[in-house]
Amino acid sequence: MDEDARDAVLHAVSSAVLAVTRHLSAREVLQVIVRSAARLLDARYAALGVPDDQGAFAEFVAEGISDEQWEAIGPTPRQHGMLGAMLREGAPVRLPDLRRDPRFEWWPKAHPVLKDFLGVPIVDGEQVLGIIFLANKRTPGGFTAADEELLTLFAAHAAIALTNARLYERSRELTVIEERTRMARELHDAVTQKLFSLRLTAQAAAALLATHPERAARELDQVQRLAGEALAELRAVIVELRPAELDRHGLVETLRKHVALLDRLHPVELTFTLDGALPRELPEAAELAVLRVAQEALHNAVRHAESCTIQVRLTPTGRHLVLEIIDDGKGFDLVDAESRGLGLASMRERALSAGGSFEVAGNPPGGTVVRLVVPA
Repeated sequence: MDEDARDAVLHAVSSAVLAVTRHLSAREVLQVIVRSAARLLDARYAALGVPDDQGAFAEFVAEGISDEQWEAIGPTPRQHGMLGAMLREGAPVRLPDLRRDPRFEWWPKAHPVLKDFLGVPIVDGEQVLGIIFLANKRTPGGFTAADEELLTLFAAHAAIALTNARLYERSRELTVIEERTRMARELHDAVTQKLFSLRLTAQAAAALLATHPERAARELDQVQRLAGEALAELRAVIVELRPAELDRHGLVETLRKHVALLDRLHPVELTFTLDGALPRELPEAAELAVLRVAQEALHNAVRHAESCTIQVRLTPTGRHLVLEIIDDGKGFDLVDAESRGLGLASMRERALSAGGSFEVAGNPPGGTVVRLVVPA
């Protein structure tokens, strides 16, 4: 391997390893690895799969395939054909035409045609962590022995990045568990005593109502005060809770999965769009505000808007992140919506807590636009 080629490998590997230090999710690290490998070896298609224990892939990311193509292709592949063989054999595979190899079985109708093929296992000791493969080299002549050497070296370093990403995610999950345990203790300590006092005071008011109405009225005032304090403390504890999904999958993937779930559960068509690349690291307050406002606004739109389509759009605009939930429903009166308890006040509070802004507007000729802007 010449010096220029080795420098190219090290540069590409550094991108993957640095992805871990930027606190990206494991899936985002895999995407960096695949993109770097495709660019390194001038391949039109690249993919990386991490197997699970059910004969499929826990993670599968690809480069060179659009979202529309993915949707047409269908579910994540199973561990069959060449992918399964590579996982079992744990050895590199370089072929002039994948379709002529006896280990090849089939691919879905919408799948792109792969010809020249280079695949390398990503291993940690004797354990196969995943497989990375490239197809359809843009340079004529297909993949060479030098390409195989490069990809093998890259896969060895990718194993380090993948292992570190997993360890980082596990440490974050442990931190979340510890934080939730602490919150549970605070919730118990802060609210339980208030509720106990509230119950006793209410019982005293009930007992005094017939014989001493003035004292009963004072006790009821105390009930109202205690209830307000309990509610304030409960909200303070809950606001601090951070969903585990954000730490495990990141904001974009969490939003995408939530929208996809609602799309399956309701007759309205829901879509999610990311317009641009997110900053490497978002403020936690911004992530939490975006997720919670999206969840609340989608809940309202699905239940009350009577729309045919609902769009969720996330747009990075330099120093800000803009979330829009757009429906084509019947719209609503803002004053009436406030009185019906649709969570508008809560969404505004979340925007303010993240240093952002929140607004609701009409969507001509019909429908509603919920817009949140937070610092990125």
